[in-house]
Amino acid sequence: MAIKRLDNVLIVVEDLEAAKAFFSELGMQLEGETRVEGGWVDRVVGLKNVQNDIAMMRTPDGHGRIELAKFITPEATRDGSEEPAVNTLGIRRIMFAVDDIDEVLDRLRSHGAELVDEIAQYEDEYRLCYVRGPEGIIVGLAEELDGA
Repeated sequence: MAIKRLDNVLIVVEDLEAAKAFFSELGMQLEGETRVEGGWVDRVVGLKNVQNDIAMMRTPDGHGRIELAKFITPEATRDGSEEPAVNTLGIRRIMFAVDDIDEVLDRLRSHGAELVDEIAQYEDEYRLCYVRGPEGIIVGLAEELDGA
């Protein structure tokens, strides 16, 4: 077997507290926080003098994790638009299954989240939407309908 599981997805942010609050409101749990630095980090990521603060967020089922990282040194860089479209090359969104898309969307709006377009329905199976959160992070929400 080539892999055992997907361990985590890294999201680099400028405002670590805002990102933690957003993903906590979504229902993720803070698993831990630390600062990483030193030669081993430099060798893993291919940068010099790395120092960053990380927060590991875990889904309620314990199977999925997001690593939020704020780079102290070297400073994080931006490539392209502040709010890239979903069809921009690279990782653009993470999709979460939710019980009630309207309720989750209302909670996320209190953290500045905006609906990308609208909530849409796919056949009798799902209600879906994309939400843009802090720093342009896009998350997808999927509510499975009773007919699915």
